[in-house]
Amino acid sequence: MVLGGGSAGKAGAVWLVGAGPGDPELLTLKALKALQRADVVVHDGLVSDEILDLSPASARRISVAKRKSRHSYSQDEINRMLVAFAREGLTVVRLKGGDPFIFGRGGEELEACRAAGVECHVIPGVTAALAAGASAGAPLTHRGSAQAVTFVTGHAANGREPDLDWASLAKANHTVVIYMGLSQAAPIAARLMEAGRAAATPALIVENASRPDERRVVTTLSGLAEAASALSGPALLIVGEAMALAQAGGGLVAEIVREARA
Repeated sequence: MVLGGGSAGKAGAVWLVGAGPGDPELLTLKALKALQRADVVVHDGLVSDEILDLSPASARRISVAKRKSRHSYSQDEINRMLVAFAREGLTVVRLKGGDPFIFGRGGEELEACRAAGVECHVIPGVTAALAAGASAGAPLTHRGSAQAVTFVTGHAANGREPDLDWASLAKANHTVVIYMGLSQAAPIAARLMEAGRAAATPALIVENASRPDERRVVTTLSGLAEAASALSGPALLIVGEAMALAQAGGGLVAEIVREARA
């Protein structure tokens, strides 16, 4: 397949760029500069048009959106695509929601580029957990109530339950952020409580963090599954004593959960 568009003799490169959680103003200056130089933008489905429009009008845009059980391209296909475009002499921006190295498969793409001898650079982004905590006014670490924070995934490969150290995650004064865990809220909460985490531990769910349609639900570990059932879109689950400082938001969802708990 001829991809075209490169200059003869020009060395191409891949830039793994974190687009942040969604708010265009949370994009870093370095990410913006990389976008403005792009010949090709290979982007996640959650990257907004406002951010994509920062790339040149001449840049080719390719969506490689991943949804649960529905992938437009496999990871191997994405890896090959990045390498092929770079070998055509193009500047390739692989634009990822959040940060490339926080559950973004950036490491796999970096390895593929290195194995192919393709120049590859990484630009970090604001990961969703930071935006979610900030918007809710709930620090992920806080003196006296959160001496550690751990990021985990709610899904392992092939849909299996993630192999996590539940005993460690169940320790008090420890914030646990679960990515891609909305559909697994019930078993995750059960695992944490079985491991000794108090049922009354404050918890927060943030859907579409930093976006105009962001919604936040303040609950407890024992109420996590019920709260999650009222949401559908990309969301983070955050469990820990510091979430007592969180403020609910987004109207309808917060009211539904409050009524259900009354």
